[in-house]
Amino acid sequence: MSPEVFAFFDEATNTISYVVKDPAGVSCAVIDSVLDFDYASGRTDTRSADAIIAFIRQHDLKVEWLLESHVHADHLSAAPYIQDAVGGKIGIGDNIRVVQDTFGKVFNEGTEFQRDGSQFDRLFVDGDSLHIGQMRGDVMHTPGHTPACLTYVIGDAAFVGDTLFMPDFGTARCDFPGGSSETLYNSIQKILSLPDETRIFVGHDYKAPGRDDYAWETTVGAQKAANVHVGAGTSKDAFVSMRDSRDATLAMPRLIIPSLQINMRAGQMPEPDEKGDVFLKVPINKL
Repeated sequence: MSPEVFAFFDEATNTISYVVKDPAGVSCAVIDSVLDFDYASGRTDTRSADAIIAFIRQHDLKVEWLLESHVHADHLSAAPYIQDAVGGKIGIGDNIRVVQDTFGKVFNEGTEFQRDGSQFDRLFVDGDSLHIGQMRGDVMHTPGHTPACLTYVIGDAAFVGDTLFMPDFGTARCDFPGGSSETLYNSIQKILSLPDETRIFVGHDYKAPGRDDYAWETTVGAQKAANVHVGAGTSKDAFVSMRDSRDATLAMPRLIIPSLQINMRAGQMPEPDEKGDVFLKVPINKL
């Protein structure tokens, strides 16, 4: 079965969110939604999420799932906002608990912050399945960028999050806590073992040098042949050497501090104080 896929590109964070529809009905899933955030003012905005909600309502769709490919470090999730508007269950990988434990310590969250993944409606493990109407999706655990990264294989489409980018841009960084270039290489091989005609939808695009337009859809076959980091039979040793060297030169994502605090809570803000005000923490010399 071939799902209908509708992409929503957020240029501020170079993120692509997806509405994935059962071609035989009105059921759909939303993958990797975005809550707009202006760091300088500390203000949120819902225009990106509202565009998805408007699309869902315009086409009378039924949202069954709000899926996260991982705990994003470069944008805030709008999953609970969309859930309040149009429903759906929020799902993420079971290893969210590893991420929560790691960053619960980084942000000194204390015992009130639950590290059991209970903020999410469903925790997936490798080999789990889900349904969007009559359409089946299979869950593939693909860690390396983070410990909790998932690829959702829905019909002939694979939603890979940050694990792979377009072939001319390469692969995800692996230098966040719990990341591993060797693990990422192994995860990518799992994705590349899918049929060559499988459509791949990436989580970000940054327009590789020489390309003028943003892009987010490719295929397994194209990745195997031409991915600049892992294509054409690149060995694990060569990939690990390249990835580790490259990652050592990268700055932290602009929104990593707010993103991690929100996304490890399934898109919810920290508990407000007695006045109803919400605050985020800035750990000094910890990232």
